[in-house]
Amino acid sequence: MSTLILLALTGLGLGALYFLIASGLSLIFGLMDVLNFAHGALVTAGAYAAWRLTGHLPFVLAVAVAVAVGAALAAAIETVLIRPLYSRPKDQILVTVGLGLALPALVQGIWGADARQLKAPRQLTGTVGLLGANIPTDRFVLIAAALVVLAGLKLFLARTRYGLVVRAGVEDRAMVTALGVDVRRAFTLVFAIGGALAGLAGALGGLYFGSVSPNQGTSLLVFGFVVVVIGGLGRTDGVALAAAAVGLIQQFTNYYAASGLGDLAVVAILAVVLLARGNREGFERLVRRTA
Repeated sequence: MSTLILLALTGLGLGALYFLIASGLSLIFGLMDVLNFAHGALVTAGAYAAWRLTGHLPFVLAVAVAVAVGAALAAAIETVLIRPLYSRPKDQILVTVGLGLALPALVQGIWGADARQLKAPRQLTGTVGLLGANIPTDRFVLIAAALVVLAGLKLFLARTRYGLVVRAGVEDRAMVTALGVDVRRAFTLVFAIGGALAGLAGALGGLYFGSVSPNQGTSLLVFGFVVVVIGGLGRTDGVALAAAAVGLIQQFTNYYAASGLGDLAVVAILAVVLLARGNREGFERLVRRTA
């Protein structure tokens, strides 16, 4: 029983990390139709910002700086590079892929390729006893952060002026602009929020793994894309459920099957989801043709 609880909460903690990454991806791609392959580089930037400041500042402030670094970099990328390319999606992909390769290479050139240990505060390095299982405290921190982000994103999109402006601007940008609303500012805000979530994921990912490395963000980005595809673009609730499922599947498969097979299980589930969606869409098209 204690093993099941440990695996479940560890899997949910990993799923919470995936959600922090995937939520930014889903927000930007689902609302703005921009496939941001530089998102993993922003995760790395947040991780290294937290690593550099941990020990000099309280951990909460180090995480806050990591969030600010991710937001500032994302806003700069949108303003300088993405904004002129909104009508050229292929060029967007090339630019973000280039950034996704260049920024980790820059980090590696400055601090080296070796992983750097992130010294978490003493309060977050212990364990919490729960039904006979000793759960690392950082798992609860990640789960709590993911729940706060989930609630915040839902409120932003449904209850705030900028959330409504973004949703309307995606549907008909010309009309919203004609009404005197600056859609560009709203789009930059969305990019900044996505970057802030990437920075938060980088900092808390360093806490989860105990270290940071230049390619950590790129590795996590793969699972972020898997979660977005399974959960659905722009569907915050679906992304949250998919992230939890992916984290749990990885943990249980790695423990009960063999280490490393968790990744294969996730890829298999992704393939099943894509095939099921393709068959459903094909069936719906057939029904419309025969109706």
